[in-house]
Amino acid sequence: MEDREIRAALDRHWAASDANDFEDEHQIYREDAVLEYPQSGERIRGRRNIQSSRAAQPNRRIIGAGGLWVTEYVLTYDGRPSYTVSIMEFQDGRVARETQYFGDPFEPGPSRAQWVERMP
Repeated sequence: MEDREIRAALDRHWAASDANDFEDEHQIYREDAVLEYPQSGERIRGRRNIQSSRAAQPNRRIIGAGGLWVTEYVLTYDGRPSYTVSIMEFQDGRVARETQYFGDPFEPGPSRAQWVERMP
């Protein structure tokens, strides 16, 4: 599968996610796909189980090539932002494995305060 085809498939995936179209959103996954959340120690096996576990995930930046693609986005849980990175590995044009990392916001350390610009 060409990079442009994978990028188009990812765009359809995330657009379906934004539209809460969970069926179309998960067409990108192989039936035996694996989703991992290393920070919570969770692993979800199978496209239907991944589909059942998802919620809307807006505001994305996508980059990648070949069989490896990364999406960066912000989720909001209980009114707090959760900065998220999704790493997708493709086989035969579908996601075979996905790993998501979540990072909680934190205050800049005093050792670098002179270089820090506060973001909104």
